[in-house]
Amino acid sequence: MKFAGLAGVLLAVAAVSPSTASAQEQWSFALTPYLWLPNINGTLKYSLPPGGNGAPEAAVGPNDYLQNLQAALMLAAEARNGKWSVVSDFIYLDFGSQESSVKAVNFGSPVVDTSLSTSTRSSLTGVQWMLAGGYTMIQAPSGTLDLLGGFRYLGIEATTDWQLASTVNGPSGGQTFPASGSIAQRTDLWDAIVGVRGRLRLGESRWFAPYHLDVGAGSSRLTWQGAAGIAYAFKWGDATLGYRHLYYDQSGDKLVQNFRFSGPSVGVSFRF
Repeated sequence: MKFAGLAGVLLAVAAVSPSTASAQEQWSFALTPYLWLPNINGTLKYSLPPGGNGAPEAAVGPNDYLQNLQAALMLAAEARNGKWSVVSDFIYLDFGSQESSVKAVNFGSPVVDTSLSTSTRSSLTGVQWMLAGGYTMIQAPSGTLDLLGGFRYLGIEATTDWQLASTVNGPSGGQTFPASGSIAQRTDLWDAIVGVRGRLRLGESRWFAPYHLDVGAGSSRLTWQGAAGIAYAFKWGDATLGYRHLYYDQSGDKLVQNFRFSGPSVGVSFRF
């Protein structure tokens, strides 16, 4: 499952073959390996286990960019024909043993706040895959703007190991949350997205500013993503330094609550 998104990226681009174009059409392609170093902030709201003895709400972050990153794979791709384009983005991230805290315990209907957390760590393994179609609305010497429509998938497996100063008692008799323990849960989010992307040319030079903004919903109550940077165009492609922010929030008692992934990125695009 971790690499299913990567296969989808390559198939989506390969499916748009130059051989299907007429003599007047000209296809171009770009493949962009990159590195994104996000800081993670948010709350993991675990489901109540059988028996109703409490489930933790764990606050994660903020953490240093490289302190907990164990593995990463990131690849973006684009196929373009005139004003039409297909873009895709695949990310695999593995963050291990991040500092966190148990801020509340869910006993069902009542939620009991707590400040007894002494040593709590959370691990996150996630895959994000975006696939969207685009159409160029503005194409001028000063820059471009494409409208986007598509979907974004996020699959996260979370594990929290907690250590509290004492047990937490629920509002009903016999409800006790242990002082130490571990819990794991997985969620898969599919969201429809719309957005814009493009570039702003900086004078008459080879420098330009790429940008991306999208918003969506579905499995999530709300998700949005914004990215901007500075880039230099070579004959063979582009080199980009930027900053990216990805936000997810599920409603109710779902696992991902108010989650933010923010940090710098660097990448190189190969065009052919």
